Amino acid sequence: MNLLAIETATEACSVALIHGDEVIARSELAPRRHAERVLPMADELLAEAGLARQALDAIAVGRGPGAFTGVRLAVSLAQGMALALDLPVVTISSLAALALEAPDDGDDDAAILAVIDARMGEIYAASYRRDGTGGLVALDDERVCSADALRLPEAAAWQVVGSGWATYGTVLRERLGREPRHADGARYPQAMHVAELAAREFRAGHAHAPELALPVYLRDKVALTLAEQGKPVP
Repeated sequence: MNLLAIETATEACSVALIHGDEVIARSELAPRRHAERVLPMADELLAEAGLARQALDAIAVGRGPGAFTGVRLAVSLAQGMALALDLPVVTISSLAALALEAPDDGDDDAAILAVIDARMGEIYAASYRRDGTGGLVALDDERVCSADALRLPEAAAWQVVGSGWATYGTVLRERLGREPRHADGARYPQAMHVAELAAREFRAGHAHAPELALPVYLRDKVALTLAEQGKPVP
């Protein structure tokens, strides 16, 4: 299988390539430079693998949630490449990809909270558990809410990953009701995990036509109004 994956839903810009049994990836923190970096990164990976775009079997993409611009960019690029190459697209939750950033300590009963700072006082969040085969089981739905409004399923232990922890760690610790076994607020969704999850979906026949690869935003508001920011309205 040859599968190219793109993930630009957060500050991290990343691309990954599954080439046979090998996974190679490029990733860098590049706020506001995703459009400039993502295609060169993809070309670098294909060149490293000695692979032409025409040899790809599918395109995978992190569909969000995340920054509106980043999510739109990734999905648009995936659709465009897939249409040009007549390939299917596999869409993967950026929160699910983020959850795989949690260390695999062999305890499949530990729950993982993937949480992204959504700005405007809110977070994107979802909970998962490893399924023992490299995949994930969703424990609840993806949602956008304030950190203090987050409701979590019962779990014997928690791992937390994502920028939401860096911003709202104190509040999230209260929502967990205990100290997490592991917490890292400097983790972002990565294309290598999009690729890993997408390969499973592709083998299961869950790829889509390019026009059916759609972004997930969870909210339709980009910014607070001046009144909501407490600033005078001109």
